[in-house]
Amino acid sequence: MSRLEKQLALLIEIDKLKAVLRRTRIKSDNARLENSAEHSWQVALMALLLEEHANEPVDIAKVVKMLLIHDVVEIDAGDTFVYDLEAVKSQEENEKKAAARLFGMLPKEQGDELLALWHEFEAAQSPEAQFGKALDRLMPMLLNVNTNGQSWREHGISLEQALTVNSKIEKGSTTLWDYTQTMLKDAADKGWLKPSSFDEKSAAL
Repeated sequence: MSRLEKQLALLIEIDKLKAVLRRTRIKSDNARLENSAEHSWQVALMALLLEEHANEPVDIAKVVKMLLIHDVVEIDAGDTFVYDLEAVKSQEENEKKAAARLFGMLPKEQGDELLALWHEFEAAQSPEAQFGKALDRLMPMLLNVNTNGQSWREHGISLEQALTVNSKIEKGSTTLWDYTQTMLKDAADKGWLKPSSFDEKSAAL
């Protein structure tokens, strides 16, 4: 295959991402689940709009690249529900295999570059990766809030779970983490998130 043919082959392959459904519903049509391609586009745009809230100066083009490619592995590995702790255990190995296959379809130097970028995002050590991870966690919660806690209610998620799982947002943006905590506590007050174990004990006294 020529260089162009390899690039086009991956572009056609990632069309499959449009069929990978997530757990959140879209605000404009509460009957339809969001797909992973839509999520990737939305968080990439989110990075452009919210760059000023990153804890450290970031290369925003790099953040956008990370967010556009971070979920392509779901073509092979599927979407893993962030609150499903058992599924999360096997997620890393499955996604590494998927990344190697998919980016391996490209011309070598281009595939190696994107694979390295994907691994950097997953490691979440650079300012760009930490900010990107923060946005990746925030966007589903924004959709939940705008669909009356749909996914949280369907899966019985508690305030304590939501705060714990999403606490990594703080590494990328303290501003967004402060906003998240307020948003989640408000969602709990509305009954969209179950009370935490501490709140349950307090209520029983």
